Amino acid sequence: MKTERQIIFHKHYFTEFYLNQKLKVQEKIEYVFKIIRTVDKVPKKFLDHMTGTDGIYEIRVEVGSDIYRIFCCFDKTNLVVLFNGFQKKTQKTPKQELELAKKLKKEYFETKNKK
Repeated sequence: MKTERQIIFHKHYFTEFYLNQKLKVQEKIEYVFKIIRTVDKVPKKFLDHMTGTDGIYEIRVEVGSDIYRIFCCFDKTNLVVLFNGFQKKTQKTPKQELELAKKLKKEYFETKNKK
């Protein structure tokens, strides 16, 4: 059976990040999204759980020597909700980016549960 995940975004953070990237970066992001949508077991090279974050994952994109991260979570099994993205300049994940992702995840589920 072929996996088909849907990718959506919560608020405007990911869209703003994406539109500010060069075409090569946008193309690589699209390539990684295609893998996430269609591959049953996505390699950790492209998608990995962030330890101690209560369900936050990071989508990993590399273009040359530049590294980009997009925080997301799963809603049910086949729905991936994107939050914020950033260019990673050090080994450590920027705390403010992770905190924003946690806040957006909480907002997403609160909003969804009110419907």
